[in-house]
Amino acid sequence: MEAVKKLFTPNMRILVATVVGLGAGYLSYPEIDIAAQVISDVFINLLKLVSLPIIFLSIVSTASSMENLTEIKVLGKMVIRYTLLTTVIAAAVALFLFVVIDPVQSIQAASAESEAVTQQGAYVNYLLNSIPSNFVKPFSEHQVISVLFLAILLSFAMLSLPEPQRKVLGNLFTSLYAALMKITSWIIQLMPLAIFAFLVLFFRDFRNGLEMKSLALYLACVVGANLIQGALVLPAFLKLNGVSPIKMIRGMMPALSVAFFTKSSSGALPMAIRCAQENVKMAPKVANFTLPLCTTINMNGCAAFILITVLYVSMSHGIAFSPFEMVLWIFIATLAAVGNAGVPMGCYFLASAFLAAMDVPMVIMGIILPFYSMIDMLESALNVWSDSCVAAVVDKKVAHQEALGHAIPDVPPVSTTTTRCC
Repeated sequence: MEAVKKLFTPNMRILVATVVGLGAGYLSYPEIDIAAQVISDVFINLLKLVSLPIIFLSIVSTASSMENLTEIKVLGKMVIRYTLLTTVIAAAVALFLFVVIDPVQSIQAASAESEAVTQQGAYVNYLLNSIPSNFVKPFSEHQVISVLFLAILLSFAMLSLPEPQRKVLGNLFTSLYAALMKITSWIIQLMPLAIFAFLVLFFRDFRNGLEMKSLALYLACVVGANLIQGALVLPAFLKLNGVSPIKMIRGMMPALSVAFFTKSSSGALPMAIRCAQENVKMAPKVANFTLPLCTTINMNGCAAFILITVLYVSMSHGIAFSPFEMVLWIFIATLAAVGNAGVPMGCYFLASAFLAAMDVPMVIMGIILPFYSMIDMLESALNVWSDSCVAAVVDKKVAHQEALGHAIPDVPPVSTTTTRCC
């Protein structure tokens, strides 16, 4: 009996689910497709159930244990600085590949009109609308930016309270967070079944796709931008800041796997926090504050997808962009990625919203959709990898400051009860 338990380890169960999913997807039985769709919907709904509360409670429970606002300022500034840096680089790499590969090379240039400024204004309106009018709406409507706003606002309010009240609230939110992580550990047990469903649906979507040279070049741009960012840029970022890329990739691989198969960086957050603390030995106060914040604002893969997709679809319909406008889209895509939710299809819908506002026909987006399953898997893994890299560098900087005697006040580790991720 003990030998059977050792044989069916979590990794072995995932391997079996992968093999069975590949076989079932290749056979293409309608009944299996329907069952896979049901399993997928249930699993994604369960992830959505815990993703927003995790973002909220992780930040609030960590902030409630801090001594003052100084610690949030120090960590927050580093997170935002490195997040914007890596996201801008991801968008710049995407633009470089788009210009070099030129997937719309057969499209004649039309008169260039400044469309980007209009979109920037529309995005400002989106951010203004993200300020919630009540506490329930952001959670009921899955508004990630609004939830983050509430978490930060409540964190600042608690830190301004007298110590007895701050401790009571700290214990409350820490306990709620621990209970939520326990629920998450139960959801993670369903991973092999979910992987089977995702693979079956991937085959189904792939069979419905259309092939064309221009689309193939477009996909090469998107996939290439993600691979360059993940395999070259981020490891170089780690190396320049004194962090071992090999140690990081080994320690965070379980979280990257969850993100890849679930197509949700928010859904992979519990695993990412656990791996960061247990495998990479990241300080709990850094992991519990940085990773949830990065999950919300650090979307390297999304920035690349938005830039390439908007340029590809709009230029395919005759809209031309000057070199200045194309460079401007680096920053627009970065801002859009910062506001994107870490959920499946988030980047696709955001890119569609930009194109709809530009009054561009959406037919090509329908052709892209069958291939987006593969793109979304890669993007989600890249987003979690980028989050992990930013968190690791912040942890390194905090440790360095403490070694120099400029210590950030110690924060008691947030209690988590999830199963080990490795």
